[in-house]
Amino acid sequence: MKKQVSSKATIDVFGKAISAYYLEKDETPILVHSPDFDDDEILVPYLFRDFKDMPPLEQAALEKASGRILDVGCGAGSHSLFLQNVKKLEVTAIDISEGALEICKARGIKNARNIDYFDLKDEKFDTILLLMNGTGIIEKLENLDRFFQHSKTLLSKNGQILIDSSDLSYLFDPDEDGGIWIDPDAPYYGELEFSISYKGERSSEFNWLYLDYNSLALAAEGNDFSCELVEKGEHFDYLAVLKPL
Repeated sequence: MKKQVSSKATIDVFGKAISAYYLEKDETPILVHSPDFDDDEILVPYLFRDFKDMPPLEQAALEKASGRILDVGCGAGSHSLFLQNVKKLEVTAIDISEGALEICKARGIKNARNIDYFDLKDEKFDTILLLMNGTGIIEKLENLDRFFQHSKTLLSKNGQILIDSSDLSYLFDPDEDGGIWIDPDAPYYGELEFSISYKGERSSEFNWLYLDYNSLALAAEGNDFSCELVEKGEHFDYLAVLKPL
């Protein structure tokens, strides 16, 4: 299972790895740890991919992006660079990794800022971009209302949120009718806990939310947003567009 995870940690794992690759071509992978899965890897060169090497969901999101852009969790800046340099859009790239932002600036991103999404205020954007499991920053299902209400304060009158995620229900064994049984008293199955490490340095643990489309659409309706399924991927992933009503 491929995981996209947050750089939200006391140790700047993503910043160290991104800087090492950009400055020294060091391809040492980032390791992803979870109590629910075997260890996995994030291959750092992948964070520097061009548009042609991006999966279809990301390409579709970048093609739909318009106006003034907020790229949330920009990482090494590949999405921002395409929007800024190819589509000639005004892009604000944000991340909580200082090291990653230094490389974003070195790669030519004009406006790259070290700030948490939920700390942004008094600004308006036409497109908010949340890719590579963009729902992850919500952390828990119970935080969905907070996410929608905060996002509404950052969107222009006709603004949109382009967000992707994956439905992890496929990890459960289906019953004879093709459905799955989930313990109603257990936490939502898409609420996971991760830590990440690089060259022996390991972050603290953090929460990360994978959200099925129906749950996203229901939360959107409850917060006066429309929710449209733009495209489905090959690995139970999807891209959706959210717009305040």
